[in-house]
Amino acid sequence: MLTGLMLALSLIAPSLQAAPQLLDRIVAVAGEDVIMLSELRDKARELAAELRRTNPQSLPSENQIVNKALEELILEKLQLAEAKRLGITADPETVDKAIERIARNNNLNVPQLREALAAEGMDFQQFRNKIRDQIVISRLINREVTNRIQVSKSEIDQYLAREASAPDERREVHLMHILVATPDGASPEQIAKARQRAEEARKRLDAGEDFAKVAREFSNARNAIRGGDLGWARIGQLTPTVAEMVTKAKAGDILGPFRSGAGFHLLKVAGFRGGKQAERKIVPQIHARHILIRTDEVTSDADARQRLEQLRARALNGEDFANMARSHSQDQGSAIKGGDLGWISPGAMVPAFEEKLNSTPVGAISEPFKTRFGWHILQVLGKRQHDETEEARRLAAKKAIRDRKAEEATDQYLRRLRDEAYVEVRPDSGL
Repeated sequence: MLTGLMLALSLIAPSLQAAPQLLDRIVAVAGEDVIMLSELRDKARELAAELRRTNPQSLPSENQIVNKALEELILEKLQLAEAKRLGITADPETVDKAIERIARNNNLNVPQLREALAAEGMDFQQFRNKIRDQIVISRLINREVTNRIQVSKSEIDQYLAREASAPDERREVHLMHILVATPDGASPEQIAKARQRAEEARKRLDAGEDFAKVAREFSNARNAIRGGDLGWARIGQLTPTVAEMVTKAKAGDILGPFRSGAGFHLLKVAGFRGGKQAERKIVPQIHARHILIRTDEVTSDADARQRLEQLRARALNGEDFANMARSHSQDQGSAIKGGDLGWISPGAMVPAFEEKLNSTPVGAISEPFKTRFGWHILQVLGKRQHDETEEARRLAAKKAIRDRKAEEATDQYLRRLRDEAYVEVRPDSGL
């Protein structure tokens, strides 16, 4: 990696008048792409500003910031190249909508956002390209990692059991983490070397060195530059192995090193606190069935509406709605059940369908109405207040497990991408 205090100062401390003016040049090669000194300078400044904002009491060295910025740029280049190989793109309309959301979240419109960026010295096209790249990388990770994550019923059961068994005052734990990574298919020599490095880190911690400082020096985890701080997590979110160790620990304890498929880990239990119990969730539900007629080149809006008006008239005259749904509805999933959609919670349907659900009395059959799926009539069979507390708890548990697995799988994916790519960091002599 790049070294040298003068390089670091020239990258992330532009206010220093003595900093020399550096000519732009290639500082690294990542696959078939290159990283320019100007890119590294901008990335290092951005990272330094973030670290000063989020944790001003524990800042890494300038060289560590530069090296982390370079590593992030390498991974960005490799991910964009992989996305290109897989045909993953972000169309201009998607980028426009993302920029509109950013502006809206900052209580601005797009022209005002453009002015704000210019005031900070950022070119709008450069900003737009950055947003496009972020969307492409997000789509790559979703396709190659997140969408492949599976969460089993037993995993949810175990999560909830760990939550239930934790004392009220220890439902959440603040962890700090060091990972000494091993590559896929690591040789015995590589494993032994990683174990030795993890044990060296443990000795430094036992001697009283600051965990954040040791993490920045030893850890291969993505959050190493931030001192390995994982923040607060519910006990249920942890893997069974880690949860068992943590529940037996005291605040301040160091755990490990212990091994996983990613390498050797060290944890610091920085503290415990009580977590909120899940509140009861009572929601209004509507039981309904419907008939759908889709429009296409053959069936116009007028045709679909007329067919549904005829079916509605037959139902009002006593013909069985379920039998007509089985014969005429083009929603194959519900047609086989007589059009029955079951009990529907708020937000489960598109707005136009939900609006008609809410305005139709129990027992009544709606007039034909249109959604993006086609034309519908619906019959409301019942309304109730339903206790969804247990479903909500299980859904939250599933999301927490999925998020944790996705984080771990993303780390592994990026390490593999990095290990398999050609990367050359140019020497910095002469700066």
